[in-house]
Amino acid sequence: MYISINVETDFKIKSLEDLPKLKQLMEHLKMKINKSQLARDLGVDRRTIDKYLNGFIPKRTRKKPSKIDEYYEIIAALLSEDAKQKFYYRRVLWQYLKDNHGLDCAASTFRAYIAKTPEFNAYFEEDKRIPSPKGTARFETPIGKQAQLDWKESIPFETKDGQNVEINVAVLILSHSRFRTFLMSISKSQSVLFSFLTETFEALGGVPAEIITDNMKTIMDEARTEHSPGRVNAKFAQFAKDFGFEVKPCIAGRPRTKGKVETTMKILDEIHAYQGQLTLEELHQFVQDLSHRVNHEVHQGTGKIPAIEFKKERNHLLQLPTEKVRDSYRIKHTLVKVNASNMISYKSNQYSVPAQYQGKKVGLQVYDNQLWIYYNTELIAQHPISNKKLNYQEAHYQEALGVSMPNYPDIDDLAKRNLATIGEVYK
Repeated sequence: MYISINVETDFKIKSLEDLPKLKQLMEHLKMKINKSQLARDLGVDRRTIDKYLNGFIPKRTRKKPSKIDEYYEIIAALLSEDAKQKFYYRRVLWQYLKDNHGLDCAASTFRAYIAKTPEFNAYFEEDKRIPSPKGTARFETPIGKQAQLDWKESIPFETKDGQNVEINVAVLILSHSRFRTFLMSISKSQSVLFSFLTETFEALGGVPAEIITDNMKTIMDEARTEHSPGRVNAKFAQFAKDFGFEVKPCIAGRPRTKGKVETTMKILDEIHAYQGQLTLEELHQFVQDLSHRVNHEVHQGTGKIPAIEFKKERNHLLQLPTEKVRDSYRIKHTLVKVNASNMISYKSNQYSVPAQYQGKKVGLQVYDNQLWIYYNTELIAQHPISNKKLNYQEAHYQEALGVSMPNYPDIDDLAKRNLATIGEVYK
């Protein structure tokens, strides 16, 4: 609205904020202001006109600071080019900050904050994924009928002590309840797969009627294609027969057939948020904790909690085979005692474990040229099989020295010097 004042000037009133200038002009011209007319023309109360004529200045809307602002420097460091960690999705970054830095906000609030912060939003925009083809039909499976199996393969990971390894995570998801089980392994061998499925079926309390899988070599001798049914290898076919499920391979090049497990692969990208932060044992525990967390969160696709839905699905699974059959597929678990030096023996050579397990019996699994040492079901140490007599992990040795020499001024330096000497003596 434009209101013109018919005086010897070109002055126009466009808003209430122009009234103080009008007052000065009218006083200079020694003219009286018609407040009632102004109120009618501007569509406000006469008292409002009085306020603005007398110099009232409204409070400007100020930008309310976000509580996420206090995490700006942390986020900037995590997303910097120098950071070892990688965050493929905004949700992964939100979860990392929540778990490790006490961030307390909804995921949607955090995504909006990142979107409004150009330097952070650019990080994610640069790594856009190829969109999924449109028109993929959604389907659900009957309760207890199906599971989907896959590997998250060859994930490069730098451990806390600077070791570079490639890890793999086996994933089995019950298609109806969306209940998931994970296993981290250095290897994708058939013996590891058999052991994983055996222990998973035992933990589930039964076996699904069919398993959807891709054309991995540990399962298929010949890939299924549009023109060929493919061929399941003899060992896996016998495993399936012993457990009573049917193998359903996908057509090669069509991963959407097992879309439920493919979606789960994005969750496992959280591993990259911990590059350089964890030992292999700690990473193993992280993967198990991740499985537990997603099973107790509301599933975005179903709107239900997998752990609760699984309680209903469990009763619809097929019966487990006999214990003798199950044991034939399990990687052998040998009980050994941890000695006074926090070591266990394997083939006349010794390997370290954390100090708190001294004197306890631990389980030892040997496969793919690695020793895997467990206490109950928790992985506590992992070593490559070696010809050296003494095989220490530096963290284990430091911990042991800390217990025996609690007042020594520089345990880390002493540990490094002692380990160097031990290495020379036991070459």
